[in-house]
Amino acid sequence: MNTTADTSAPRAIRPLTPLEARVVGVLVEKQLTVPDTYPLSLNSLTSGCNQKTARSPVMNASESDVLAAIDGLKRLSLVLEGSSSRVPRFEHNMQRVLRVPSQAVALLTALVLRGPQTPAELRSATTRLHSFADVSSVESFLDELAGGATPYVVKLSRVPGERESRWAHLLCGEPSIDETRERAVSDDAAAPLAEIDALRAEQRYLAAKVERLEALVAKMARELGIDADQDAPSPD
Repeated sequence: MNTTADTSAPRAIRPLTPLEARVVGVLVEKQLTVPDTYPLSLNSLTSGCNQKTARSPVMNASESDVLAAIDGLKRLSLVLEGSSSRVPRFEHNMQRVLRVPSQAVALLTALVLRGPQTPAELRSATTRLHSFADVSSVESFLDELAGGATPYVVKLSRVPGERESRWAHLLCGEPSIDETRERAVSDDAAAPLAEIDALRAEQRYLAAKVERLEALVAKMARELGIDADQDAPSPD
């Protein structure tokens, strides 16, 4: 993918619906991560939109919903339909329409698919889309996207308790402050829950391992004619 941007002024487009933005994001993501399946069929595109991982919010769109979004995106030239296959396949035209470099496309894709994120989170989220050298490189491209004639991202006010500000895309218009704060809170709440689940899983694993070891010791003791519990120390 070409990493240079078109120097001409970007064509103004209307705000996208959340599903339209999701469709474009999925097309960019799949082009870079699973190029053998790209352009995407309607079925694959719908599955990508409804994917449960690496998506915020999670959607449950039907094929007819996605097809309607595609029709809207075609009118904006953001999505093109291929004609070389019996099954209609779709590809994005995001870089040409927005006239931004591929690095910026990667960042916009991560924001569209995963919601507001910090520069450090964005660097991690875009690993398979573009390899940024460091967080400052991410910040430079975000500043460019925010400072152009048509800004595509915005730096959100820092939520109390957070060390860094998050960035949000503007492809669907101005983000809701309440929505971004709710997502930040839900992300913070998810972290300790995930840690608890991990600890519980580890506890179950260790308990099963101890049970297997006790069974092995008991078997060896029977074979040797030893009472395994006879000399067992009593707990303090």
